[in-house]
Amino acid sequence: MVSKRIALGIEYNGSGFNGYQMQAAGTRTVQEELEKALSKVADEPVRLTCAGRTDTGVHATGQVVHFDTAVQRELKAWVFGGNTNLPRDIAIHWGREVTDDFSARFSAVSRSYRYILFNRNVRPAIFQHNVAWSFERLDAEVMNTAAQYLLGVHDFSAFRASQCQAKHPVREMQSISVKREGEYVILDLKANAFLHHMVRNIMGSLMAIGRNEKKAEWMREILLGQDRKKAGMTASAAGLYLVNVEYPAEHGLPDSGWLPEIS
Repeated sequence: MVSKRIALGIEYNGSGFNGYQMQAAGTRTVQEELEKALSKVADEPVRLTCAGRTDTGVHATGQVVHFDTAVQRELKAWVFGGNTNLPRDIAIHWGREVTDDFSARFSAVSRSYRYILFNRNVRPAIFQHNVAWSFERLDAEVMNTAAQYLLGVHDFSAFRASQCQAKHPVREMQSISVKREGEYVILDLKANAFLHHMVRNIMGSLMAIGRNEKKAEWMREILLGQDRKKAGMTASAAGLYLVNVEYPAEHGLPDSGWLPEIS
């Protein structure tokens, strides 16, 4: 039988998972739940490749996965049948048949993240697993000024986790901004790819600047210094969302996700 390659757009709340990637038996992951659900639709094992492996507690509105199968199913069967078998903290948004040269990971030309920080002296309750929290007032304007030093192609070693497995630390930051919406401070980033903990480490450094502990120019100093120990803390995973993965137009995929709005 002829094998097909199927791409799916995925949303999940990461607070109940030990990250995306499959791990040891008994560890709940997004990949494990997705593969179990899709395998029931296929009536045979399904193995997935994703656009980006998110960490424990990190959410996604725009994750993309692909898999190969010789099973004949309509696209809506993968979407609706998959959702029927999935837990409520994961949902499949869309499905497309793609060419054999498509890869959810390697065909991507950019990935976009949003980080949402609740900035009030009292911690959140309802959204406790969906936003990060800082009780100290942050200056979003100076944070945005500092963030602009990261635009372009750079060695991002200063924001790279020690356990990062990427072959090199050079990435292209295509856009980055910080804004305040009421009691929320929102960081939006788009790059060709990201290193392990890169967004959370950038946000931790921006928070130090937002508290007026450091000047905006400090961001440039730590970027050029390429020393993780001299940058800020690693911010909480709770506020981080993978919101979009972009592919060349010839693959015919929709925008993979949506921007979460809590304010």
